[in-house]
Amino acid sequence: MRAGFADPVFDSQRVFRSVLDAMSEPGRVLAVEPPPAAGPLHPATVAIALALLDLETPLWLDAAARTPETVAHLRFHCGCPIVDEPARARFAIIADPGRMPDIGVFDPGSDEYPDRSATLIVQAGTLAAGSGKRLSGPGIAREEARLEVTGLPARFWDQLRTNRGRFPRGIDVVLTAGAALIALPRTTRVEG
Repeated sequence: MRAGFADPVFDSQRVFRSVLDAMSEPGRVLAVEPPPAAGPLHPATVAIALALLDLETPLWLDAAARTPETVAHLRFHCGCPIVDEPARARFAIIADPGRMPDIGVFDPGSDEYPDRSATLIVQAGTLAAGSGKRLSGPGIAREEARLEVTGLPARFWDQLRTNRGRFPRGIDVVLTAGAALIALPRTTRVEG
C-alpha cells in the first residue's frame, strides 16, 4: 500500500485550502503537493480524497478507479464507505471520463439542503488557464476566465450547462490532472 500524507494534519489543511480556493475562484489552476498516486488515480485526486473523505463520506468510484489497490488505499487512509450507486455518494471519483455516467445520476441536493449534493472529482488529461472554454459567474475576478482541458468528452460540458440550470441544487466538479486541480462549482457558466 502506498503512503498517505507525510504530515496528515498539515497536509490535509493545505489541500483543503487549495480546494476551497479553487471553488471560490473557478477556473484558476492550482497545484497541490500531493502524496504518491494510488493505482489509476492522479496525485491531486489522491490528495483531495485524503483531505476531504472520512467515515461519514460515501464515495462512488467509476470502473477505472475501482481497483483493489485504490479501494484498499482509500479505505485504509480515509475510512470512507465505497458505495455502488452514484445517487448515494457525496463524492465520486471519475478516472475514465469517456465512460462516466450522466452527472444527473448523482445527488443534486434539495432546495432546502443544496449543500448536501455530490461533488465529482474528474480526472482530465491536462489543465491550463488562458485559452479554450470560457468561464463566467461568481468568483471569477474578470468578466470571464479561459480554461483549456483535454481528456473530457463533449457531453461532459453539455451536462455541466444543464447542471447549472438546476441551481441552487446541482453538482460541483473538481478537475484534476497530475498534481493540478481546478473547480467548476454549479454556479459557473461554461461556454465554447
